[in-house]
Amino acid sequence: MTPWTGESAQTAPLTVTVFGVAYTDPLQDAIARDLDGVLWALCTGTTTGKPEYTAELHPDRQRTAMEGLLCACCSRPAARNKDGMLWVLPLLDDAVDTRWEGVRTTVPPMCEPCSVSAPLLCPRLRDGHVLLRVREAELIGVRGTLYPRLGSSGPADDDALVLRHSPDERFVVARQAVRELLGTTVVAFGAAAS
Repeated sequence: MTPWTGESAQTAPLTVTVFGVAYTDPLQDAIARDLDGVLWALCTGTTTGKPEYTAELHPDRQRTAMEGLLCACCSRPAARNKDGMLWVLPLLDDAVDTRWEGVRTTVPPMCEPCSVSAPLLCPRLRDGHVLLRVREAELIGVRGTLYPRLGSSGPADDDALVLRHSPDERFVVARQAVRELLGTTVVAFGAAAS
C-alpha cells in the first residue's frame, strides 16, 4: 500500500464540465475510472527504492486492497476469525477512551503476520495503535479532491470524503477508498514506541 521512492503521483490535465471532472486525455480518463465511474488519481513509476511510510497510501493498491479486503501490507487475504476481520489502526488524535464502532478508515485490514510487523515499520502505527476485530466493513465512499461545479467559486477541497452514490462522486478525483467499521471488538492497544 505504501508508495515507493520509485513511484510518484502523476499530474494529468483535468477538465470540469456540468457532467463532472475528467482527464482531458480520453484514454487516461477511461483507464482511471472504477466500475462505478469514479475518477481515480494516477501514479507512475515502479516499486523500486524504499517504502515511503510517511506518504499517503498508493491509490491503486489501496483501492484494490479495500475492495478485495486484502492485507494492507502484503496483499494476501486479511485475517478472519469468529470475531471478525483484523484491522490495525493508528490511534485517533483525540482518543483516550474512544469507541471504535463506526470509525471510517482508509486503512485496509491486515493478515496476522503483518499485524505484528507493521507497527514496527510504519511511523503512524509506532505512535500508538489499536488492533480490532470487525464484523462488518461497508465500503461507504472515497477520499480525494472534490472540484467545485461550473459556476461555483472557491478552491477544490483536497481532502473531501465523498459518499457512494452522492452527486459529488462525479466531481471527485479519488485517492483512497473508505470503509466504515461496524461490530468492532478491541483486541489490544499498542503503546507508542519510545
